[in-house]
Amino acid sequence: MAATRLLPMFPLSTVLFPHGELPLHVFEPRYRQMTDDCLAGDCEFGVVLISRGSEVGGHDQRFAVGTVAHIEAASRFDDGRWALLTEGRRRITVVRWLPDDPYPRAEVDDLPDQPVPVDETGGAETRWAETRLAEATSAVRRTRTLLSELGSPAPVVADLGGGGGDVEQRLWRLCAMAPLTAFDSQRILETDDPETRVALLTASCEALSGDLTALLGGDAGPGR
Repeated sequence: MAATRLLPMFPLSTVLFPHGELPLHVFEPRYRQMTDDCLAGDCEFGVVLISRGSEVGGHDQRFAVGTVAHIEAASRFDDGRWALLTEGRRRITVVRWLPDDPYPRAEVDDLPDQPVPVDETGGAETRWAETRLAEATSAVRRTRTLLSELGSPAPVVADLGGGGGDVEQRLWRLCAMAPLTAFDSQRILETDDPETRVALLTASCEALSGDLTALLGGDAGPGR
């Protein structure tokens, strides 16, 4: 595990997954300062989910497990606000929170994943990827379709169930595409084992699909 490091932190009401994208509108003065400092440095800050409280004004309670965000693009408005496009890089756990002066900061450790299961042939992207990822992709796709039928489409994403990368990256991207509650997403983020993670993702989407099907007043048919 890498050494503990000091990191600017941005508590939010959403979860950022590794390899997921997160656009941000930065308007509070303290986070404008944080953005300035990040852009002058390594362009990284931590994102953690707020467990209780509001994004604005401080005095919130926060989960300990989050994700390092890297600023991929930044555009500054004339009044000092920022529009950022960030991408999740890796999971972190907060060792100690520092005072929010001038903005939230914490000492953090990287949180490594357990290895992706390897089958008897020695290949990670074989039967495990073909079965568990396919099941999770079907569950995510079905949930998004049901939301669309209810008039509440999930955010548009590309490469649902596809894209490059290894099994771990593909699974994280699929998590980012799933229209889950923040607390379900946090539970998945905190899971170290990829097999447990994909099972939680599939189960969460299937449970939501069941609720959405009931709202539609009938069986919406097989997963799409």
